[in-house]
Amino acid sequence: MNNFDFHNPTHIVFGKDRIADLATLVPAAAKVLILVGGSSAEKTGTLAEVRQALGSRAHATFTGIEPNPSFDTAMQAVQQVREAGFDFLLAVGGGSVIDAAKFIAAAALFEGDAWDILLKGGANIRRALPFGTVLTLPATGSEMNKGGVITRRDIGAKLPFRSLHVYPQFSVLDPTKTYTLPPQQLANGVVDAFVHTVEQYLTYPVNAPLQDRFAEGILQTLVDVGPRLLAATEPVYEDRANLVWAATLALNGLIGSGVPQDWSTHMIGHELTALHNIDHARTLAIVLPAMLQERRVQKHAKLLQYGDRVWGIRTGNDEERITATIAATRDFFERMGIPTRLAAYGLGAESIDVLIDQLTEHGMTRLSEHGDVTPEVSRRVLQAAL
Repeated sequence: MNNFDFHNPTHIVFGKDRIADLATLVPAAAKVLILVGGSSAEKTGTLAEVRQALGSRAHATFTGIEPNPSFDTAMQAVQQVREAGFDFLLAVGGGSVIDAAKFIAAAALFEGDAWDILLKGGANIRRALPFGTVLTLPATGSEMNKGGVITRRDIGAKLPFRSLHVYPQFSVLDPTKTYTLPPQQLANGVVDAFVHTVEQYLTYPVNAPLQDRFAEGILQTLVDVGPRLLAATEPVYEDRANLVWAATLALNGLIGSGVPQDWSTHMIGHELTALHNIDHARTLAIVLPAMLQERRVQKHAKLLQYGDRVWGIRTGNDEERITATIAATRDFFERMGIPTRLAAYGLGAESIDVLIDQLTEHGMTRLSEHGDVTPEVSRRVLQAAL
């Protein structure tokens, strides 16, 4: 096992009717800016619950944070924070709203051009406003980690950032807040959490059996719960609760501690989203099976372990088992209603050159746990995903 530091300061508040806990979670003297996406939080009554819990605290609401939150929209919120003197942020939504809250929290106190935060991956963040979250869409794990991704549409860039200063102080996870989600968003959440787990697990062995078993437990839970979520005629609390907690644990730093991590699928997926506005989880479903096929030699041992422990694939020689394991992964995404080929999204071979140019422009030229996913390897992956 590799050396590691693990510290996660986010207070998780889990279960039914926990939004009321905001009355004690948010400082009594705070001036709060609530951050939301579209109108769903208002329509479902979640925003009303939040405002009621805030009580007499001064607060206002900033709306319009997009899926794949944009730099321009986030900077509008930064301006509102500075002009009105808000000192606490409360993100109400999914990963996009929470990612935006992290960036806004940092940018509001940043001296200089806030775009530099993204150009330097968050390494230049020295402080941030305190903030909490109310999760309504389980997927990204942003509610319990120190990272985010922001998109700048005018130049087709989707860039990640990380900082110890942007952990949420708390996150309220009420599984009943997922009851109004459409099937597409539930499917996206399952696949997003699944690939987050794979990126930290499916690399090469370093004798970290506990992390492996944690990761395999998350993957098995998602495989069990995912199809039931789509088939259910009414929401089942236990399944929603397990999805919420699995998505949080998939990217809160625990399963990635002391083990190599990949993330090449994510970096290629970011470019697909930035250029073609494909849902983040769907880009991952496009790239991952092709990436596993391309790198089956480098990932040989862990692919066999993954096939055995997650999919029960134990017959045949090594190569046959690996082929069956990759096919099972693709089939799972397809069963979740998520196509795994670029053609399903109207993209052909002509789109690949621009994608590779963007990866190169953003410095994504030595990806993966070995740093061996070059632009040429990424090209082969995208060609295999056609």
